[in-house]
Amino acid sequence: MVELQAIAVGVASRPRNAMTEKRNTGTVEIPSSSRDHWQRIYGAKDEDEMSWFQAHPRTSLKLVVATGLGTDARIVDIGAGASRLVDALLDAGFRNVTVLDVAEGARDKAKRRLGPRASAVTWVTADVASWEPGSPFDLWHDRAVFHFMTRPEDQESYRATMLRALRPGGQAIIATFSMAGPERCSGLPVRRYEPESLASELGTGFRLVGCVREQHLTPAGRVQDFQYSRFVRV
Repeated sequence: MVELQAIAVGVASRPRNAMTEKRNTGTVEIPSSSRDHWQRIYGAKDEDEMSWFQAHPRTSLKLVVATGLGTDARIVDIGAGASRLVDALLDAGFRNVTVLDVAEGARDKAKRRLGPRASAVTWVTADVASWEPGSPFDLWHDRAVFHFMTRPEDQESYRATMLRALRPGGQAIIATFSMAGPERCSGLPVRRYEPESLASELGTGFRLVGCVREQHLTPAGRVQDFQYSRFVRV
């Protein structure tokens, strides 16, 4: 049993669909349904009005540090949206950061915020379920994408992409609503997890090595209970 620690923090990401942009160029068509949903979400509110907004992603950073990876590690942030984790990783000296999201509007908000530093990041606009990674990554980070995968076929596609993306011995940090968290988010149903149930869902290709609980305070003042689990690809 991996010890579950509790963290209370002030208030980071979501899902999915296939277009790639390396550094700042190149596109492949994305099916419209998921993209359009998240484009509407990001077009309706400012970054700091989103329910998942975090001014500083402390829990994610704590778990990134716990991996023991060096600043040359290849990191991909899945469903990053306009999350500020990319800012924090650059501040910490990480040099090989990829940001993936299905919504161009979310990506563009992050780019504008980073300014000239955006050129140091690889930007991918894609559905994680159908994304074809290039070179293997050392770390996969996902705050609040997998819990939107409520259909078995989507969960399987996600797992298959993660297996392709991570090198053997690579690590994954996946945050979802816990069983005490909401049943819906941004108008969509979610599937809630505890670390053990998430590990069971991911299967034998991943070993649970750490977990943390976070009490996330949304900009509207609501508390959302998250669990963050860290895995090693075996």
